[in-house]
Amino acid sequence: MGPWPRESQPALGRRGWGGSPPTDDSDARQRILDAAVRCIERSGAAQTTLSGVALELGITRRTVYRYFTSTEDLFTDVADLALDGWVARMRAVTETADDPTDLLVESAAFVIEQLPYELLLTLLLTSGRAELFSRRMLTPTAITRCRKILLGTRVDWAALGYDDRALDELVEFLLRIIQSMIVAPLETPRSGSELRRYLRRWVGPALTPDH
Repeated sequence: MGPWPRESQPALGRRGWGGSPPTDDSDARQRILDAAVRCIERSGAAQTTLSGVALELGITRRTVYRYFTSTEDLFTDVADLALDGWVARMRAVTETADDPTDLLVESAAFVIEQLPYELLLTLLLTSGRAELFSRRMLTPTAITRCRKILLGTRVDWAALGYDDRALDELVEFLLRIIQSMIVAPLETPRSGSELRRYLRRWVGPALTPDH
């Protein structure tokens, strides 16, 4: 499609898209997602609606519906954005590890410990959308992305007997552990050393692939 048409009825008399229409559909979609993130961070996920996102951009709700059929649809992509940010940070945690157990333990501990400080993901989890967060963590795309991170480390997974399928199963296993500890945390969180000891005890044995 060509340049985005200007809104004929901008919200509250403001110029739609801040007076600078999107260049194409991809640009429009990204602007809507960015506006949704701003709304969530400012007002909370429970108070964020498609109408509110439209107001944030000075456009009509119909325009938002061109790309997102519901608030849940919009939040699905917002959750993906937030998880993508975590994947990028995971690379920094894993790039120097050369022991597979250390690698997985530190990766899991990083997510479990740092998530409470991630405003966007926390807002999604506390707004009754924990199921959405859980589903997005375990999509084939998310698992493949994490497998590629493992393959980019110093660990020689092939020498340990892991092909892509075995690595995908290992990633799924680890993500399910992380997911459960995030969605249903202990009333009294483990200390850093306690968490790593717990993960090492149960994750370590899982590193023997089934031949």
